Order: sequence, then C-alpha cells, then structure tokens
Amino acid sequence: MEDASIGFLLGVLCFLILCSAFFSSSETGMMSLNRYRLKHLVKKKHRGARKASKLLARPDRLIGVILIGNNFVNILASAIATVICVRLWGDTGIMIATAGLTVIILIFAEVSPKTMAAMHPERIAFPAAYVLSPLLKLIYPLVWVINGITNTFLRLFGIKVTGENSHHLSTEELRTLVNEAGALLPQNNQNMLLGVLELSEVTVNDIMIPRNEVVGIDLDDDIDTIIEQLSCTDHTRLPVYQGELNKVVGLLHMRNLAQVFHKGTVTKAAILQVIREPYFIPESTPLQTQLLNFQAQNRRIGLVVDEYGDIQGIVTLEDILEEIVGELSSNNRDDGHDVFLQEDGSYFVEGSAYIRDVNKALDWNLPTDGPKTMNGLITETLESIPDANVCLQLANYRIETLQISDNVIKTARIIALEIEDDD
Repeated sequence: MEDASIGFLLGVLCFLILCSAFFSSSETGMMSLNRYRLKHLVKKKHRGARKASKLLARPDRLIGVILIGNNFVNILASAIATVICVRLWGDTGIMIATAGLTVIILIFAEVSPKTMAAMHPERIAFPAAYVLSPLLKLIYPLVWVINGITNTFLRLFGIKVTGENSHHLSTEELRTLVNEAGALLPQNNQNMLLGVLELSEVTVNDIMIPRNEVVGIDLDDDIDTIIEQLSCTDHTRLPVYQGELNKVVGLLHMRNLAQVFHKGTVTKAAILQVIREPYFIPESTPLQTQLLNFQAQNRRIGLVVDEYGDIQGIVTLEDILEEIVGELSSNNRDDGHDVFLQEDGSYFVEGSAYIRDVNKALDWNLPTDGPKTMNGLITETLESIPDANVCLQLANYRIETLQISDNVIKTARIIALEIEDDD
C-alpha cells in the first residue's frame, strides 16, 4: 500500500464505499420486503423473489454475510483513508480521515442507500439476492462460525434463532390490512371481506327478525284466512304454529304448498303434511358457526330461542349472507328507510331501527352489547318508558324522543356531538 499512488487508493476507497452502500441497502431491502407479496411472487416463480425467500428463510445467515461484508469493506476503507490522509497531512491526517470518512459513510453508504431501500425494497433486494447467494456460499465457513457463536449467545436470553418465524395474521391485523388496501381492493370487495371477518363476532341474536315482526301461519285461524295469507305472502318459508309462536309445529316451504294447491283442496291437515320439523338456534350462536350449521343441516331458516326455550325471532341464511355482501333484496325489514337526514345535520331514526344498521349507515359507535334496537337502547338508558318526550345524552350522541305510543318510542332525533381534544 506504501507504493500505491494516491489516485489508485482513492479509486479503491470509492469502490469500497460503493460496496458498503450495497451491503447497507441490501440489509434494509431484504428486511423491508412484504412477506405476503414475496410469497405471492414465489408462487409465480419470480427468480429474484425465490432467491430472496431462500435467504430470508435463515435470517441469521443472511445478516451474517451482509454484516461480514459490510464491516470488512468499512474497516478496509478506514485503513485506506488513513493512509491517504497521512500522506497528505501527516499525523493530522488521522483525525481528518476519521471525521471525513465518518461523514462520507453516513451519507453515501448508510442513510441514502438504506432510505432508498426502505422506499423500494423489491428493486434493491431482488437484484442483491443474486450477489448475496453466491457470496454466502463462498464465505459460508466464516458465516457458520460467527452464527454459531452469536446463536449460542442469544440462547442465553431464551431466543431460538433457528425456529420458524411466525408471519400469521390475527383477525384484527387482517382487518387492518383489508382497510389499508385502498384502491388496490374495490370497496365492495373490502366490505365483503370485512363482513366475513366479523361473522365470528356477531351472533344470530344481533341480526334476527324479532318475534313481533315474524310472519307465520296460525292454525287457530279459519282456513279462509290462512288461504288468503298464503296467497298474499312475500315470504318463501313461514313458521306454522298453534295459537302462539312458542307453540310452533313446523316450517312451511311455499314450494311444497304448491302441491296442496295443485290438488285443489287446501286444509289444515294438508298443510301439516307438507311442513318440515322446526329448527331451533340458540340466540348466542355466532354467525360463522350458524352459517356452517345451515350448510350441514341443509336448512335456510331457523327459530332463535333464548336460554328458557322461548322463541325470540327467526334468522335465515339470507340474513347471514347480507352481513357479508350487503342487502340482497328491497324487501328487508328495515328497507333502508329507518334513518332520515335533516337540514340541521341531525337524523330522524325509527325506534324499531337496529343499532348495528344505524352504526353502519352513519359510521357511528352506538353501543351494541345490550339492546338491539333504538327503542330498547333509549328505554334501557332511561331505565323507564317515558310518558312524554325527553332528551338525553349517550356518550357522544344527543338523543331526543319525538313520538311515543303504545309504550314504544316510535321516532327519535339523534345528533353526533363533536369530540373535544384534551389539549
């Protein structure tokens, strides 16, 4: 090195700085790769992705070869810079070399390449994998020795380096991933995926048609009334009961009833011959479980019962699917007309409106862990049924009752209050 010209040494120094930049950017690029996109590219047989995936399978070896290379070129660069500066400025050159090379390495070999790699990891990592793979094979004995020492040291702290890295997503993480997809995933697809994720958190009690809205066939009615009801119904399946819904005897499919009409005589006995035995569902059953149960039982409708066996309502396969894909028809119980925007920014909400539907429509956070309807929420908060219109505040929402009749709140005005920052 003493016989080498300063020009030659400067050339070698520049090359070493470039090598340092390569190792620094490779480390950041490799570690910044999206593991799920990487798996996707590997399945598509992307060569750079496959090489990068193999290197990332053993991150201790990957980091080992990168750091060995990076430290080697940095130390060699420091030595060469010292020689150059000593030749030019004597003993003072040592300080000049230390300060100057520190700034140069930080700017050109650390911060700049690592920032670029963090912003564009695939552009850096995939080409770098073609260099790092053979380099790892070349200096593998040295990497193996260093990894052996470091892995033994890490085991003292209970860290198992050779274990499989877990990249599984929790439900909340997957929900965040879907929300952050943005334009990469159409809004309808996002909503469906989020609906699937929420199935395990929602029970049949949250979406059922309540008992007072259930339309069914009462065998205590005269046959003419029953025939008139069957002729005008919009429903495909109806519960059949004796006097009250708790005395249900079966479920009637209108397709089976067509056979009775075809024979010309419709009687209660004929109806009983074509009904199917009732199917009961505990009210706390998660929608995810019930969807599988409907499939296993070959059912499309079930009667929701509480812990005492009393029927609380009915739930259908369509109701569950609507939680995933949205409204399937225009004949649903809420019909989309439960919430009305007013000029002052408040909303008129029907007392029978479901809280979950109001939250979805307005992106609100009204509590859903208690009553299911607005009427139930207001009366539970008041702990009584008001005799006259009242105004109350629930969390960040001001609620004013507008119409009360038959011990039921028919309509309420709700306005979302602005949340003040605690600064």
